[in-house]
Amino acid sequence: MKFSLVSVFVFVIGFVSFGQEVLSPIGAMKREGSKKRSLNLKSTTNIDSTFVYSFDTLSLPLLDEFSHSKFPVLDAQPGDANVTEQEFFYLTDNVSNVPLTNDKMFSTSPTKRYTTAAGITTQTDLPLITIKMADFQHYPVVYSSIQLYPPYNIHDTLDFANDIDTINLSNPDVKQDSVIVFFAHDVSPDKYWTDLSTYHNYTHAINPWTLGVVTFDGLDETGYPYAIGTTQTGYADYLTSKTIDLSSYAPNDSIYLSFLVQRQGFGDAPEQQDSLVLEFFDQGADEWQRVWALNGGPLGDFKLGHLRIINAAYLTNGFKFRFKNYGALSGMLDEFHLDYVHLRSGSGRQDTLFKDFAFVYKIGSLIEQYTEVPWEHWVNDPTHMNPKVKVTVRNGSNISENISDGSVKVDFNGVNEGSFVLLGQYLSGDSDLSGDSINYFPRTTITSYHDFTGGYTFSTAPSVNTKTFDIIGNAAAPFPNLTMNDSSYTQQVFENVYAYDDGSAEAAYGISQVQGRVALKFEPYQADTLLGVRMCFVPTVKDLSNKLFLLTVWGDNNGVPGSVLYEDQFFYPRTPIYEDERGVYTDYLLKDTRLPLGAGAFYVGMRQIDVDPLNIGFDKNTPQTGKLFFSLNGGVNWSNSSQSGVPMIRPIIKTADNYNLAVGELEKEEIDWNVYPNPTTGVVNIEWRSEGAFPGAVLVDSQGRILLNVEADNLRFDLSDAPGGIYFLRLNNSQIVKKIIR
Repeated sequence: MKFSLVSVFVFVIGFVSFGQEVLSPIGAMKREGSKKRSLNLKSTTNIDSTFVYSFDTLSLPLLDEFSHSKFPVLDAQPGDANVTEQEFFYLTDNVSNVPLTNDKMFSTSPTKRYTTAAGITTQTDLPLITIKMADFQHYPVVYSSIQLYPPYNIHDTLDFANDIDTINLSNPDVKQDSVIVFFAHDVSPDKYWTDLSTYHNYTHAINPWTLGVVTFDGLDETGYPYAIGTTQTGYADYLTSKTIDLSSYAPNDSIYLSFLVQRQGFGDAPEQQDSLVLEFFDQGADEWQRVWALNGGPLGDFKLGHLRIINAAYLTNGFKFRFKNYGALSGMLDEFHLDYVHLRSGSGRQDTLFKDFAFVYKIGSLIEQYTEVPWEHWVNDPTHMNPKVKVTVRNGSNISENISDGSVKVDFNGVNEGSFVLLGQYLSGDSDLSGDSINYFPRTTITSYHDFTGGYTFSTAPSVNTKTFDIIGNAAAPFPNLTMNDSSYTQQVFENVYAYDDGSAEAAYGISQVQGRVALKFEPYQADTLLGVRMCFVPTVKDLSNKLFLLTVWGDNNGVPGSVLYEDQFFYPRTPIYEDERGVYTDYLLKDTRLPLGAGAFYVGMRQIDVDPLNIGFDKNTPQTGKLFFSLNGGVNWSNSSQSGVPMIRPIIKTADNYNLAVGELEKEEIDWNVYPNPTTGVVNIEWRSEGAFPGAVLVDSQGRILLNVEADNLRFDLSDAPGGIYFLRLNNSQIVKKIIR
């Protein structure tokens, strides 16, 4: 493979910098494809072996404030009692619709009849044949009439008596085929929705009225963009109700649908031309009717939708409603957040109060400073209970309401271990639920902080491999309200990492600077050994998975990163890896070493190679002060981040239960390959000595720019025309790199 490269001149003047911090919207959470689950399937391949679900019918009232999931669990399998199947054939007779036999084939290109008379050959197209062809990209399957040519050519010579020759095409392009579609009926009266493309979460909205929302953006149910790497806009997520029986109601029964919507939240603000749309289904006309819409705009409080249903076309046994968003299709962009969907009768124009007392967010971490710490560190020093556990509640009443105490209890394996009181009465400061007031103020969100350093501490009895505790919070105001959101369930996990973040990314963080550094400060409970760093990279609209960085660890220098304790060798760089689900981290292990750490502060992060921000997941719900640093001049000077939040970076600590990391390293060491000659003046050969085929590789220069894709079936390439310098050959789907000197 000859490598041709136009000379590139790069001028670097010291470390003069115009770089900056960058906080970007998330573009894509790449996941493996899942079964197509919605009522109307759409596929980029075909619908073979997919499931179509039907659902039970609901009755009024319907209320979902998204504190708990009311989405169906669509996990039916072939052979289940509620599953049937049907085979659909690709080609059928145009009149009878009977499937054609497997020997019937056709050509989309004209086939010919060649006639030779008096030594002269003429040709004419054979007559077209009309059949029906299925569209296997969608369900329901639609058949359309199409005209095709016979799969053969005819040669007829009239100069002498002989048989007509029929010459079959070697590979006709239209053949019989079929797909199997499975059908499952789901009966679950406690579930309200039929599709899963929206994102049910507890972190993306700002001060929702209740715990939990659903978010509409440009990612599908698998977390993958509808149109990655494009500027396309269109309808993206759908939230569709099950069928609701309204046949027994009359227009004067005052049926109302109410809901709350917030633009942007912690995510990306939708533009004016974007929108969230509500539609009602007209069963008689078999079509959806738009009844409400909200255009994009800047962040604000939740807006109320309140619609009366009086049209007789909707008062049937086939009524349903759906929300859908219009916006960019390339990622987590143009966000709308929906809360408190309530459909009921006997309401009125004035019935817009949502008189409810609720948790707004889940209870904060019960351990000091961190969301996770190594279990072995906790066992050796179980004194770090959090003196400021964050609790956020909202009084949805339009009047002041009396205070009552709340509680937080800790369970392990279903057995209660201890509890704390969330004081409700008036105190001086911010340590009571009412926000330093005698009563809960009307329609007010209150954040309070509670001291858990006295009394219970997490038991040290469970073994090192059982280290997850259930945290159940309860708080209520003594007036009639919904009890489903008066509680908060979360878990306190003790892992082999230190973590500030809550596992949810609302944005992507990076710096725009060649050779820029990002460092996150940690102060461990005790001295130990660092194995590596766990990071959650999130792709934005631009794919940066081929960019390079060096994993770096620093000591402390009076509160800022100091001397480098570890840094990847320049010819063994890393790349951002996009995992297959939201909130999944990648372990970047130190290369061929373990780093002993003292009990003092240390910093973990990276040194990037070129200017592009590498976009680490950024948790905007967990503000940290004085923890995140960046350098734009090669680590000479460090600046404290101006962003409110924390990147999803977690140092991995050596503990008794992370033996699996050693297994992962062994697998990497078993990859045996080489490049030669190195240094080279031209051709480079790849010697692949590992099991399996060579997976292909990417050649990049020292600035991280992709120069060449080396295909899996090619074990050599030519650098004759490349400028002298250092190049890196990285195996596909791997962090393994060889340095090449030209």
